[in-house]
Amino acid sequence: MSVESQKLKAAIIDEIKEKLEKAQSAVIINYMTDAENKGVTVEEATAMRKQLREANVDYSVYKNTLIAKAIEGTKYEGLKDVLSGPSALAVSYEDAVAPARVLSAAMKSMNKMSFKAGVVEGVLYDAKGCQALATIPSRDELIAKFMGSIQSPVGKMVRTFQAIADAKAE
Repeated sequence: MSVESQKLKAAIIDEIKEKLEKAQSAVIINYMTDAENKGVTVEEATAMRKQLREANVDYSVYKNTLIAKAIEGTKYEGLKDVLSGPSALAVSYEDAVAPARVLSAAMKSMNKMSFKAGVVEGVLYDAKGCQALATIPSRDELIAKFMGSIQSPVGKMVRTFQAIADAKAE
């Protein structure tokens, strides 16, 4: 192996480590799961990457050996067991469940990919766990629902008081 090749591999390993150090979650998927081993088309990949970018998710395809070296000794080390065959890495820095949610939607529409495993806030999830994570709403959605549930009773109380005030004024 040439010195330049070793430097390139070391740079890629460092890149992966840097992403994972800042990440809240990382998900590994198999991007070729149909019987004929056909992968995602360019158009499908472009649309999926756009959705991932909009959700602030970093999506990359790396060699499994490079990912394995990058995760050694980290909270992502549990992902080592699923690093075989075609693998892609999705990393989120803000919304811990965004990779699972966006990739799950893409999987349903394309029917070509599958979850392998993921680590969310230090907890390892298998493929079924990643699928379950995909159903959790985003943090902003949860806050909006919570705020809506608080506003409803307060709004009713204000309207009741206003009705009482209007009745006494008559």
